[in-house]
Amino acid sequence: MDDEGAGTVRLLWGPHPKPARGPRPGLDLGRIGRAGIEIADAEGLGGVSMQRVAALLGVTKMALYRYVPGKAEVIALMVDAAIGRPPEESASGAPQESALPGWRERLDGWARQLFDVFRRHPWLLEATVGPRVMGPAELGWMERAVSALDGTGLTGAERMDSAVLLTGHVRVIAQHARAAAPTSGVEAQLGSVLGAVLAEHGERFPALTAALASTRDAGGQDEAWEFGLQRILDGLAVLIGRRSD
Repeated sequence: MDDEGAGTVRLLWGPHPKPARGPRPGLDLGRIGRAGIEIADAEGLGGVSMQRVAALLGVTKMALYRYVPGKAEVIALMVDAAIGRPPEESASGAPQESALPGWRERLDGWARQLFDVFRRHPWLLEATVGPRVMGPAELGWMERAVSALDGTGLTGAERMDSAVLLTGHVRVIAQHARAAAPTSGVEAQLGSVLGAVLAEHGERFPALTAALASTRDAGGQDEAWEFGLQRILDGLAVLIGRRSD
């Protein structure tokens, strides 16, 4: 791990020594992270800078450097604070036509609450790309997902991969939702874009044209999120069943 990575680890995980120079500390890492979140929620991640964060906190940029080495570390603090503590294990927004297995209910609720986090803070999609140091809150979410599959017969690698697969679905739908018009859903916007093209070239894409027409007949409801989530959980149920056999 390079020096920058080691510095981020210390900021996220501690210990947090107070600045050795200058006047009595008037800031803490929590306030710095929250200030960055306020800017990013309003303007996107591109609006965050050391100067902007310092100004919002009422200090000079040089004073801010006494607490964090640079913007990358501020963003790391922002990510962990915005993601927050993992959800309660009983939380689930799944349809309740029938009782769900414990692991399935827990992962269903986990995925829905993670999706809500990305909807509240869309800049997280950009800030959580690529290799980086994760903080205790973010790892707490991963711990909750992996532990939900304890006792199912899946290997440790399979439980990790399951959490990554669910996270990927959450991210993809959240990314599309971020780009969609506020008054329309993901599928509604996609249908609008495709409709104009297929109106002239539909004979070249008969299956796609028929599928789009079916979506319109169903009222154009957005089902990509629910369909994908339930199919992932169905697939896990099949694999867990095989392990039980």
